[in-house]
Amino acid sequence: MMFGRRLFMTLLAVSPFVKAFANPSSVNAVPLWPAEPPGGGGPAGNAQANPNKPVTNVAIPTLRMVRPEKPNGTAVLIAPGGGYRFISEKHEGEAAAKWLAARGITAFILTYRLPGEGWMAGPLAPLQDAQRALRMIRFQAASLGLDEKKIGCMGFSAGGHLMGMLSTRFQQNSYQPLDTIDTASSRPDFSILAYPVITLKPPYDHTWTRMMLVGRHPTAEAEAEWSVDAQVKAGDPPFLLVHAKDDPVAKFPNALIMQAACEKAGVPVELIALEKGGHGFGMGLSKMGMSEKDPVVWTPGLEDWLRKRGLLSL
Repeated sequence: MMFGRRLFMTLLAVSPFVKAFANPSSVNAVPLWPAEPPGGGGPAGNAQANPNKPVTNVAIPTLRMVRPEKPNGTAVLIAPGGGYRFISEKHEGEAAAKWLAARGITAFILTYRLPGEGWMAGPLAPLQDAQRALRMIRFQAASLGLDEKKIGCMGFSAGGHLMGMLSTRFQQNSYQPLDTIDTASSRPDFSILAYPVITLKPPYDHTWTRMMLVGRHPTAEAEAEWSVDAQVKAGDPPFLLVHAKDDPVAKFPNALIMQAACEKAGVPVELIALEKGGHGFGMGLSKMGMSEKDPVVWTPGLEDWLRKRGLLSL
């Protein structure tokens, strides 16, 4: 009887994924979990559907593939930012996916659970979603024409924090395995973090990321547990960091702290340090409110970094 239930759960989880992503032209968002996410809870109803507004009310975390015309075998899981209060899916997720797809990289946009929306897993909820998403991509790599050793991640702001956690806590299972998808590794092969929140410790503790994950008055243990730099160790994937020195939200020292942690652990790391750019420039355009600022040029450095690692076609 247990075997039958396990098989049923496996088919329930795998079949929707295969059905949606087997079609190269599919734009469907695939649920990450076969039933309710680990721990349960969460908001009622559907996520905010207005494409011009950030995503909130994430009742069903999903993964959406953006496939290039000529895939080169590389894949990237994208986590847009939003301070863990909302998800800037269009400005960061879709923009990054379009840029990657134009260069032959298959992109996957992650719509992850927000800790403040009533999930019983609390701050673990986004990490659970990220680990599950990476496993889903790797589990289906062969059928999608992907190289399972060229599956990386990319995150912006709070999404950069999340992808930093995914890249450093892959040995820690954040949920109990559900099916054969969860036999796949959740370790990214490379990690790109754009203006990420790295540390939750003073004096860089005035971010929504910190507030939503550990609250206003966390213990020192909680601060360390959810600071990315404190999790860095030998064997973590190589990192590319991009950060503006005038970032008013995720202060520039976040990048320096992460760079130092990687160098101490012997993890390959490169930093693209911008003199100006503020926060939220995405793939090259900063938005403060509804007004567009001057373009922020950093993607040539990203392209060079990807090419040096054999992740881009010549």
